[in-house]
Amino acid sequence: MPRKPRVEYAGAVYHVISRGNRLQKIFWGDADCEMFLETLGESCQRTGWRVHAYALMGNHYHLLLETPEPNLVAGMHWVQSTYTQRFNVRHREWGHLFQGRYKAIPVEAGDGYFSTLATYIHLNPVRIRGYDFDKQRLVDFGWSSFPAYVGKAARPGWLTCHRVLGDLGMADTPAGRRKYAQYISGRVEEVRHSAKPWKADEAWQNIRRGWHWGGKEFRQKLLERIGGAVKKADRRSFSGGEIQAHDEACAEQWIAKGLTALGITEPNLADLHMTGPEKVALAWLVRQNTSMRTTWIKARLGMGTATCFAAYLKNLEKAKKGDWGYDAWRAIRSIQQHKRRNGRPSFINL
Repeated sequence: MPRKPRVEYAGAVYHVISRGNRLQKIFWGDADCEMFLETLGESCQRTGWRVHAYALMGNHYHLLLETPEPNLVAGMHWVQSTYTQRFNVRHREWGHLFQGRYKAIPVEAGDGYFSTLATYIHLNPVRIRGYDFDKQRLVDFGWSSFPAYVGKAARPGWLTCHRVLGDLGMADTPAGRRKYAQYISGRVEEVRHSAKPWKADEAWQNIRRGWHWGGKEFRQKLLERIGGAVKKADRRSFSGGEIQAHDEACAEQWIAKGLTALGITEPNLADLHMTGPEKVALAWLVRQNTSMRTTWIKARLGMGTATCFAAYLKNLEKAKKGDWGYDAWRAIRSIQQHKRRNGRPSFINL
């Protein structure tokens, strides 16, 4: 199966996660961590990337990464392959180091999403099993960007702190860095007293599992970009939450067009019989133009179980003047005929 294309654009921000093959360690010691950061710095110099937060965690790493140019794929290929080569030479190993493809989750740079993700990354060390809250201090963990944020470690030129601090209402000044240290200390205590440290913040579940991290408007813009990518790639190469979200958005647009053609509104739709001709016509329109499952269509249109769903669709297609559903069928057909005259896109332009 073809690989899923990445969504790349100028100014994009990503939460990048990459794990070791079979969850094995990718950092065998401090020297490896140092080598990875050097490799990351070289990549930033080549690509113009800005790193806003990072954490190297033994068998995986996290980056909060901004790409001023649409070059995530090229840059990540260089980072992963170069580090693998250097690692294998150092340890006299061979073969793959990383497990499959890295994750690159688009992030909205605002409304608290930026700082929430940076906090999630910086708190990674305290969420692992065996962390001793009494004897260990987060600021002493040398392989995250947190010590550099609070002035306890040198800040590499490719690490940018002001956006995360600004998202929290803090300045990139000694006073602002002290405030950030206090803020993170408070979050550490939350993790310490949580029965499930990895769930101390409800937002973390969305960060871990979602296909994007942002609000509704940000999600809509991403769906538009995914639609453009699908026009250039095999649809089968897409999978997961992003394609489901895009398909649902496409279906909603067809439903809106159908309602207009039928001369009814969304509230009116709810009042119609569950197998009324208008609902069946809308179901036919969605089936013809999207890949949404029958269960989704019936639930969305309030058609109940509609066990004879396929039969209703066939009856509608055969309807003639004076027959059941003919008027609704004619209204919906006008949309379909207009679409065919203007070409059938693989995805609707949302």
